[in-house]
Amino acid sequence: MTRPNGLAFSADGKTLYVAQSDPEKAFIMSYPVLEDGSVGKGKILFDATPMSKTGLQGLPDGLKLDAEGNIWTSGPGGILILSPEGKLLGKIETAGENASNCAWGNDGSMLYITVDGYLCRIKTNTKGANW
Repeated sequence: MTRPNGLAFSADGKTLYVAQSDPEKAFIMSYPVLEDGSVGKGKILFDATPMSKTGLQGLPDGLKLDAEGNIWTSGPGGILILSPEGKLLGKIETAGENASNCAWGNDGSMLYITVDGYLCRIKTNTKGANW
């Protein structure tokens, strides 16, 4: 990886997700966690490079998982919500500002997001993993 940044584990600890903050290779990678704690061969779970080439601000960076195993990550245009298989399920747009990180709070359904000089929050219909 050229610019690894954020990381998170699946709830069962069997998958490591790593965000790569490289404008030329803006990926979310997925790695199997082996029994000895090492990681196996990674694969690109989601390629955000085409989105970043459209002029949308932001790159994959901080990421968290929800109770369903979906990945919430900063990326081009805001926060991207991905299925564990890498399908783009939705996006929280941040009005042209760079989203860099996110975290679950309160009762687990509030998503806090750092967006350039702002700290934002949004109530979701899900909860963060392990709440």
